[in-house]
Amino acid sequence: MSNSFETLSDVTLQELSPAMQDAVARAAWTDLMPVQSRTIPYLLAKRDVMIQARTGSGKTGAYLLPLLEILQVSKQQCQALIMVPTRELARQVSQEADLLCGPAGLRTAAVYGGVGYGPQIEALKRGSHIVVGTPGRVLDHLLRGTLTLDSLAMLIFDEADRMLSMGFYPDMIKIQSYLPARKVPSSLFSATFPSFVMATAGEFLHDPQFISLSEGQVHVADTEHIVYTVAGMDKDRSLVRIIEIENPASALIFCNTKAEVHYVTVVLQQFGYDADELTSDLPQSAREHVLMRLRKGALRFLVATDVAARGIDIPELSHVILYEPPDESEAYIHRAGRTGRAGASGIAISLVNTVEKFTLDRIGKRFGIDLHERPVPTDEDVQTVVAERVIALLEARLREREKRLVERSLRFVPLGRALAENEDESAIIAMLLDDFYQKSLHAPAFVLPEIEQKSPSDKSRTSRNRSSRRKRPTQRRRN
Repeated sequence: MSNSFETLSDVTLQELSPAMQDAVARAAWTDLMPVQSRTIPYLLAKRDVMIQARTGSGKTGAYLLPLLEILQVSKQQCQALIMVPTRELARQVSQEADLLCGPAGLRTAAVYGGVGYGPQIEALKRGSHIVVGTPGRVLDHLLRGTLTLDSLAMLIFDEADRMLSMGFYPDMIKIQSYLPARKVPSSLFSATFPSFVMATAGEFLHDPQFISLSEGQVHVADTEHIVYTVAGMDKDRSLVRIIEIENPASALIFCNTKAEVHYVTVVLQQFGYDADELTSDLPQSAREHVLMRLRKGALRFLVATDVAARGIDIPELSHVILYEPPDESEAYIHRAGRTGRAGASGIAISLVNTVEKFTLDRIGKRFGIDLHERPVPTDEDVQTVVAERVIALLEARLREREKRLVERSLRFVPLGRALAENEDESAIIAMLLDDFYQKSLHAPAFVLPEIEQKSPSDKSRTSRNRSSRRKRPTQRRRN
């Protein structure tokens, strides 16, 4: 990642090409959003960029508008691949692509899991210039040969942090083998840049620039501060729902008292999470055991008091969760500062009741912290996210399954259909899915690639090695 490139000036609506201005008019936008003004010049220049952008910032238009100038209508092949974390986002991006790019002759196909392949294959056969999809289903089409990336001119990762939290990292790495050997301009959009997002960018982007909406470059060490206002009696359930949605790679959960630490730890363990507690009352042998698991990366959730957490350094900590605000204002800075280290960004989440909200607001004003309020996820929200995550995991498991095992499992298709159609028996399927999902929670959320500092010659060798790897899937299909 580099900041040595020339910084490009923001673009205005009037400076866009006629085709792009027509698209803006179709969308009924009166002006460009800041992320669009800042990002479009870099994409038109075909530079690799990492853009910090939250949902609702206008980022979809930022990467779709340049496609009007970059893609060739006459070449009816996939020229832009946009990977997204969920089927809902795939549909949204596809609809916006139809609005902005469709009238110019660019066709879009949306591909995502949990639905049949037929309509998606037909859309790809018609020659879609833009493919929007979840990594798992994109990989499925690549394996089937219904999608090829030989003519790819632009690769875009939207909401990369959410994509990784959904468990798509292995699929994303496999997709890399199908990319052209030549360099493809790539962009990565993410609300935050924790270490796993940075590592993924290192796999797909070449010497990317950071783009921020506030300054000349993203300050990746920044921490996003999120607040959920919850009813006092619903904090434990709200914490579980937030963890289900966020799916943290690792988290340090702060409580103010030892009793609360123990209670929260038990709740998390009962819900199947890999959690342990740390208080000043813990026997030395038990404390050493917890710290050993922590140092080895074998413990995902640590619940602790401020006193017990002193002197503990967790460099790859993606989330800090404040189950309750601290008694002293300075303690918030110490807690939140545990995440977003070593050039990465992190997330600090606070759960507060109505009274505690006033305390947190005072802390925010005192230290100039921008606190982002979010609604507490509902059970329906969790069901939607968990369903997509389970589908992604199961489809990935099926792709890895040997052919003879796939054939063997076909004997259970009639039984599965019968169970699904019988409401009284649906609890059996729910139990099996829940067991599978709970087991997946104990595996690391992200398997990070090794990122090393390489000399220019090393980078050249790495590039050649990647090029040779990209040929292997084709060779396998021939055999």
